[in-house]
Amino acid sequence: MAVVKPFKGIRPVKELAPKIAALPYDVMDSEEARVMVEGNKYSFLHVDRAEVDLDLSIDIHDKKVYEKAKENLNRMIKDKEYIQDEKPYLYIYRQIMNGRAQTGIVFCASIDDYLNNVIKKHEFTRADKEKDRINHVDYCDANTGPIFLTYKENDIASELIKSWTQKKPVYNFVADDGITHIVWVIDNEIIINEIVELFKDVKNFYIADGHHRSASAVKVGLKRRESNPNYTGEEEFNYFLAVAFPDNDLMVMDYNRVVRDLNGLSTDELMEKIQEKFIISESLNNESIKPNKKHTFGMYLENKWYLLEAKDGIYNADDPIDSLDVAILQDNILTPILGIEDVRTSDRIDFIGGIRGIKELERRVNKDMKVAFSMYPTEVRDIMDVADIGEVMPPKSTWFEPKLRSGLFVHKLS
Repeated sequence: MAVVKPFKGIRPVKELAPKIAALPYDVMDSEEARVMVEGNKYSFLHVDRAEVDLDLSIDIHDKKVYEKAKENLNRMIKDKEYIQDEKPYLYIYRQIMNGRAQTGIVFCASIDDYLNNVIKKHEFTRADKEKDRINHVDYCDANTGPIFLTYKENDIASELIKSWTQKKPVYNFVADDGITHIVWVIDNEIIINEIVELFKDVKNFYIADGHHRSASAVKVGLKRRESNPNYTGEEEFNYFLAVAFPDNDLMVMDYNRVVRDLNGLSTDELMEKIQEKFIISESLNNESIKPNKKHTFGMYLENKWYLLEAKDGIYNADDPIDSLDVAILQDNILTPILGIEDVRTSDRIDFIGGIRGIKELERRVNKDMKVAFSMYPTEVRDIMDVADIGEVMPPKSTWFEPKLRSGLFVHKLS
């Protein structure tokens, strides 16, 4: 049974929403964030990447950065760039990218659901990244970026949400990357209660994106429970900001690989070793290869494209992890042939989200890499299957688009 809790959303005044809404903090580095905020004093990156307002000499994890984030958020609220709804509401958030829409419900999720695995994970987290967001949430006393969840569609809940979208939205704008963002406020208590009850029939939520943010939000909640031993469980710090989309709304894009060298092998030696596990065919007219089915891969090497088809028997089709394309590539080429043991730490491999396009693989190989592998996208059902058996996906398995914008909703913890 999944908990969906309404909350008193802090959100931008209508005219500023397009200027405030920003990409999530973790899709850019500090230098890129500084460029993004140029000429836009309203950008939410002034909160999520507060180092943009400080001297370059200050470490991005310095206490001053978190203090600046708190200062900037409080100033935006004080200056009435934000408003807070008077009562706890639910919200609907729709994104449209290249004509395809995904529509989610915005609410507060329970940290207990996270701890009890009602909210399921499919990635490991890193302590250093968690610490950064723990400090950010703690200092701001707020969840500033929503966690991207998915669920196995509840038809009745989806219809109820869809019916509300016939009303006039509070925000409707196209961001500078061409993605449309539309938000509705569900302010009818009867409808809110119906949705809350319907989601009790949803057995699990699954984290699609935001593992570090969710882990950090939960740890802040636990920290506050320790400081408030008489807590009732109703306090806002027991919950964190989330957006949940039905699984059939989502699109996972390919997450491709480029490798810096051939591990001392010649091109002929590499091809010979790969041929033991894969059927290799050269691309007709050297057209770029973007795989159109599972267990096939594109390979760009020495200015040529090849199609690799996994041979029978090199993976266990009944194993949710072993049968993943990212695992097949890792277990049969990257580790045994190219010598990349840990893709998380190796400096010989890089990852390119499908949003960049297949030509980016060619550009990187022609610039600073030696070989590229294009992937067929992992499916949402694959993520759920892995999470359901309590396992995690191989690193860099999923790339979700479009990204949720931060700044459209803020959830205060006290």
